[in-house]
Formats: sequence, C-alpha cells, structure tokens
Amino acid sequence: MSSRAFFTADGADFVPNPIAQGPWGHTLGGHIVGGLLARSLETAVTDPDLQPARLTVDLLRPIPMAPVRVRTKIEREGRRITLVDTVILQHDSVVSRASGLFLRRGDDPDGQVWSPPLAMPPIPPMPAVVRADLPMLLWSYGPDLDQPLPGVGADQWEQSHAQKFAWVRDIRSLIEGEPLTPFTRAAMAGEVTSSMTHWGTAGLRFINADYTMTLSRLPVGEYIGLAATAQFASAGVATGTATLFDAQGPIGTGVAVALGQPAGAFTPPSLGH
Repeated sequence: MSSRAFFTADGADFVPNPIAQGPWGHTLGGHIVGGLLARSLETAVTDPDLQPARLTVDLLRPIPMAPVRVRTKIEREGRRITLVDTVILQHDSVVSRASGLFLRRGDDPDGQVWSPPLAMPPIPPMPAVVRADLPMLLWSYGPDLDQPLPGVGADQWEQSHAQKFAWVRDIRSLIEGEPLTPFTRAAMAGEVTSSMTHWGTAGLRFINADYTMTLSRLPVGEYIGLAATAQFASAGVATGTATLFDAQGPIGTGVAVALGQPAGAFTPPSLGH
C-alpha cells in the first residue's frame, strides 16, 4: 500500500493530501468522501457482533481541497439494530452526509432464496509498476471478460452499452498511519457503481448525486469486484445497480442515482490511464 494517504489527521481536522483530488476539478473524489463517512460510522459502533449492512452517502455538493471535520450521532441503538448518522463539515457547513445501518449477526434461517446467477472475471494480477499519482487500481471489463486492459482505467467501458464489470484494489490508506478496514475498503469501491453503470456509447454523461451500498458480510481480501446489473434513465434522471464481490463470491449491492448532463456541458473524467 502507498505510504501517502488521502488524509492527514490534524487534531479534529482531516487535511486532504493532493492525491485526494478527484477527476472533476480541485475537489475531493467521491469515493474518498464515501470512505471518510464510512470510517466515521464504523468507529461509532463498538460492538463487534454488529454487521455494517447498509451505507447511504449523499454527495450534497463538491467539497474543495481543504480541511474537513466529521460529526457522528447514533440515532438508534437497539438489541439487534443500530442506526448511525454522520456528516462532513467544511467551514461549519454540511457538505456531505451518510447513514449506516448495523445489524446483529446470527444464524441463517432454513430454506433457499432465489438469487440471480452472476460471475466475475478472475482477479487480475498487480501490475509490475504502479504510477505514483494513482488513487487506486481499477480494471475495467466489457463484453469480453477475458481481455481486460492491464492496469487502471475505464478503457473497456468506452463506447459500449454492454454489461460492464470491474475489479478495484485500493493502494492507499484513507488516514495517514491507519490501515483500511474491510468496511471502508468496500465503501470506497462501492462508489464506482455510478461510473460503471452509467457509462454508455457517448461516454460518461451522468454525474452521481448519491450512492447506497449493502453488505451481507464484510469483504475478504484487498480486491472488490463489481458487476453491473441494471441501468434505467428517464428525463435525465438515472439509477444504476451493481452486485459487489470479493474473492469468495457476492457480498452485497451498489445503487447510484445520477443526473444527466447536456452535450458540451460535461467532460467525462479519466479514471486513471
């Protein structure tokens, strides 16, 4: 993992390092915002038998590359269910927020429940050299699952309306000196749901307003996979869904709501070539 984290803690503030800048300008990347909110939710729940089962992130506005603070509140703490809310503040204004649902683990009920058959391409090997300016590694897959481009980027999604897949591996910690937890790793990868599901033959013409990630269990290992399952759009409003995987199989879902952008008013970002 890279020695340069996305944030450095300075008292109650989290100071973004240059690598935290997203593809939309001098603002924090969406997956980094989601990671910081997920970390805050997770640290508020101390019972190890409570499973983080749902994370919803509202990306209220672009967040400039400046120090932020996080405020967290437990809204409900029951025997089997705990609900936590958290916000990111900048200059005392709320710029993003999230809620997290934690459920107590127990025995699975008897019987079988339908689930759609889905399969991910094999986990790709790490490249021999990783560029120092990359926030993460992302392997994109289009209709040909056997030929991903070796490295990072969304090359296999471009000009395609076929089902899309991705493997994501974080190479940086979120906070300097603090290892990534499985929940934070999943939250950061889950934000990729929007760009993957909303990428079409004209490129990425939708910008996400929020995303929700659900987990039946925490991921195992450093790779998080995503398989697009649906995208629906009408009058410039779209929703995209994906199934999340780790090396052992499906672990949950991602849902992202997005707004369409008119031609000429939107420059699709590079996800790191």
